Amino acid sequence: MNTKYSDLINQNYYFPQEEFNLNKDNLQFHGIDLMKLVEQYGTPLKFTYLPQVSNNIQRAKTWFKNAMDKSDYKGKYYFCYCTKSSHFEYIMNEAFKNNIHIETSSAFDINIVENLMQSGKINKSTYVICNGFKRDQYIENIARIINNGHKNTIPIIDNFEELDLLQAEIKGKFKIGIRIAAEEEPKFEFYTSRLGIGYKNIVPFYKKQIHENKKLELKMLHFFINTGINDNAYYWNELIKCIKVYVALKKECPGLDSLNVGGGFPIKNSLAFEYDYQYMIDEIINQVKIACDEAEVDVPNIFTEFGSFTVGESGGAIYQVLYQKQQNDREKWNMIDSSFITTLPDTWAINKRFVMLAVNRWNDTYERVLLGGMTCDSDDYYNSEQNMNAIYLPKYNKEKPLYIGFFNTGAYQETIGGFGGLHHCLIPEPKHLLIDFDENGEIKTTVFSEQQTAADVLKILGYQNKLV
Repeated sequence: MNTKYSDLINQNYYFPQEEFNLNKDNLQFHGIDLMKLVEQYGTPLKFTYLPQVSNNIQRAKTWFKNAMDKSDYKGKYYFCYCTKSSHFEYIMNEAFKNNIHIETSSAFDINIVENLMQSGKINKSTYVICNGFKRDQYIENIARIINNGHKNTIPIIDNFEELDLLQAEIKGKFKIGIRIAAEEEPKFEFYTSRLGIGYKNIVPFYKKQIHENKKLELKMLHFFINTGINDNAYYWNELIKCIKVYVALKKECPGLDSLNVGGGFPIKNSLAFEYDYQYMIDEIINQVKIACDEAEVDVPNIFTEFGSFTVGESGGAIYQVLYQKQQNDREKWNMIDSSFITTLPDTWAINKRFVMLAVNRWNDTYERVLLGGMTCDSDDYYNSEQNMNAIYLPKYNKEKPLYIGFFNTGAYQETIGGFGGLHHCLIPEPKHLLIDFDENGEIKTTVFSEQQTAADVLKILGYQNKLV
């Protein structure tokens, strides 16, 4: 009988996969023996596999090159990293090994840009695309880097007032972009994005405030879909509307030469994940080229802003199942040694799915369970709603510790979870490892941050007395 956990996975999915395989009955991630990490560092444990950041950047660059070659597309492609997905220096250091550009969302992002400039990670040829709603500090910081000579900084105009605010602070001529306020999916509670300027208002806005202004150089039209780049009627409809606006604006503004196709690619959230990246990019490039050829205007350079796609698949978390609670005839709760609200807040906030697998005991029989976190909050759990189907794991055995891993967790979880700060029920932040290769091609691990202590938490809370 096929009763082992390994049988279950093999019956339901193609396994092994590119990043997952087995060493006897222990799971490996990109060739890393996860049980060895557990034995050395304990749990709960978070880790970042840095090479995957570069891998995904290079994959995207290859797909766009293939698409442009196939269509004889004359524009250039620029890969921008969307900093809001993960602001950590170790991510930036890895990402900027790949000759990419950067997109910012708020004032402090500009301070990070300046730090990257000082350390030589980026230079004056690097595009800095400044997105988001802008007020005093953000405006001041954008103006500072432009006034200091970084002419490839392009603030993206989000509303009619921003143009005046920027002109008041920036000396001389500078480049700008305009963000389209795309219509949201029908299931949304509102019809139009709160960010950007409406489709019908963009050309009139250009004519009224930009066309004869010698201080401004409109270079980019920015298009962003909140739900990401997906092969559905909604996405293609919005893209075509965007391209029509680009063509109309290009005819009024010959200097316009770039289209920012905002909205990210999805990343693997289960072993059954399928997405044809090359097909989607081929179609995007093809749609832009057809529209521009028909209108007899030059095709734009293409910018993308990939955040989750860049860093998501580099991250993971490992927990130990501490205890099993049989709450009724059917429900068994496996309690982990941390909190989902603390460490994977998107599972709690938006029911986000991650790849979840047992780390060890793949040759043991399995059972259906629910997963519970350590907080006293009733919402601190992970179940079939997040996991796409029922959760099965090797049977709980007090004498044989079980470890489980969540993978592709590298985007947003640290910043949303409040890295280094307070967490729900004061559950401590786990130890965090960085995994990379040394100069000899051997895997090396570095502790980026230790598990949070009671002293760390009490200091934040304002308690001055030393712990005894």
